[in-house]
Amino acid sequence: MKEFYPYIRCSLCNGFFIDATTITECLHTFCKSCIVKHFFYSNRCPNCAIVVHQTQPLYNIRPDRQLQDIVYKMVPYLEEGERIQMCTFYKERGLVVPKPVVVPATLPVKPQKQKQKDLMPQSVFTIPPELDVSVMLEFVGPDGVFLLQPLERKYVRVSGEATIRHVELFIRRKMELSPNLQVDVVCGEHLLEQCQSLREVRNTMGENALQDGMLVLHFGIVLPGQ
Repeated sequence: MKEFYPYIRCSLCNGFFIDATTITECLHTFCKSCIVKHFFYSNRCPNCAIVVHQTQPLYNIRPDRQLQDIVYKMVPYLEEGERIQMCTFYKERGLVVPKPVVVPATLPVKPQKQKQKDLMPQSVFTIPPELDVSVMLEFVGPDGVFLLQPLERKYVRVSGEATIRHVELFIRRKMELSPNLQVDVVCGEHLLEQCQSLREVRNTMGENALQDGMLVLHFGIVLPGQ
């Protein structure tokens, strides 16, 4: 049994797979809750460090129900224990325990030929075509400076028509900055003007401003009088 552990354990929590979820780019599998939490801080696979998606890695994950069924069959009482924990979680919070989904029986239907591209399960996420610029925001300054709220999510995908002013407003809102603090946005060694669009910055700076296809912008916080 132990020789199969590497194939049915999540490398993030070191437990057996629960809601096994696979990254389509590299086919590494994790617990659903583990990989979703990981993607809140990173866009790379925890195992091989491949870029899963420039800004929305959740687009490229799929449930692996067959693997989850195998895990439940190989590990006695795992499914029952997980169900008990879920019921306890909902009852302690006064919530209605979700009922298991029952698939109604249907008459056999003659299978129809499908194109090869239709056989791949599709993500429930879609990227609007107008969001054509992926941005990575990097803070420049010492950790914990001014005791500010950290920028938890530094990967964003926006329209190329958005300006540096929009980026500044986004940073101010997420970091809860005081109006008397100045935000400087830099690309490479160039201090950017608020009126510049992201598409203009990307086209002007070229490949040197990109990392894994993302436009890298550094920003700093300046105190009044500095």
